[in-house]
Amino acid sequence: MIKDRLAKVHKDIEAVCKRIGRNYKEIILVGATKYADAAQIKEAAAAGLKHIGENRVQDALEKFAVLDQEHVHATRHMLGHLQTNKAGDAVEIFDLIQSVDSIRLADEIEKHAVKLNKMVEVLVEVNTSGEDQKFGVLEAEVLPLIEEISRCEHIRLSGLMTMAPYTPDKGIIRKCFRDLRELFDAVEDEYATHPRVAMKYLSMGMTEDYAIAIEEGSNMVRIGRAIFKEA
Repeated sequence: MIKDRLAKVHKDIEAVCKRIGRNYKEIILVGATKYADAAQIKEAAAAGLKHIGENRVQDALEKFAVLDQEHVHATRHMLGHLQTNKAGDAVEIFDLIQSVDSIRLADEIEKHAVKLNKMVEVLVEVNTSGEDQKFGVLEAEVLPLIEEISRCEHIRLSGLMTMAPYTPDKGIIRKCFRDLRELFDAVEDEYATHPRVAMKYLSMGMTEDYAIAIEEGSNMVRIGRAIFKEA
């Protein structure tokens, strides 16, 4: 049952927070719905899931249409790589776009946000692992990208996101998360008074590694399989 699996995830997050002295209520759980259908998302929302995240715009358009018909309310996150030609749809249907990794994409988001007269909340995706197959801006390019994004009047930059590599080496995973936390702190210091830059969300940690992510400062975890897939 999705309700039971969701309850277990909440309990596990609470246990991690208790062990390290963090407030459990600080952690935002985003249900990654890549492999879930609209009926499963509805079930999770009924069980208390308040945030959902999709990887592909086309999948989101189809699922969200059903959710709207069913009056299912949840904050909607874009988690996967966003192509510039899909930016218009993304601006329209998502509450938070977590995967901004270029000024070209930011400019497209800005263009569509102007048309809709909408302030779009985004995170910058950072490739802290340095893996070629992963999306995200490299660490050295984060501050220059944020400087460009900060000039966009219809974009609010609310934090950073990363994905750790798939490896059994917890030290490597921990370093990726720690590096992002340090970048997060640097951006927070640099843009402390900027009206459209506020480091609210440090989005890191998935089903396999969210405990490590929380230990390293994450306040937003993206969990799919532990909620939506049978063990």
